[in-house]
Amino acid sequence: MCEATVEPNIFSYSAGISACEKGEQWQPALALLSEMREAKVSPDVIYTYSAGISACEKGKKWQLALGLLSEMCEATVEPNIFSYSAGISACEKGRAMAAGAGAAARDAGGEGVAQRH
Repeated sequence: MCEATVEPNIFSYSAGISACEKGEQWQPALALLSEMREAKVSPDVIYTYSAGISACEKGKKWQLALGLLSEMCEATVEPNIFSYSAGISACEKGRAMAAGAGAAARDAGGEGVAQRH
């Protein structure tokens, strides 16, 4: 059997990042983005950055999603409607999560319970 060496390219990295996003696996998605940069493969807006931002959004990691948007600008990759939408959605989910944690803390302290009676 012959041995073939296949160099990773934007398509293989993008497929991996997209699969991670669909499987709600933000950590492996970010690891692939990092590996991609180390391999000197330039991420693109739709298949790599937007999928990475969406993976962070699904993992409720809004800070990381915003970090990727910022990184896009530094890398001179123009964000588009998909990347901005995923970033906004990540912030929205983060806000809902923070509001839920605040309500739980109030209830644990008794304030929420007293107000209901």
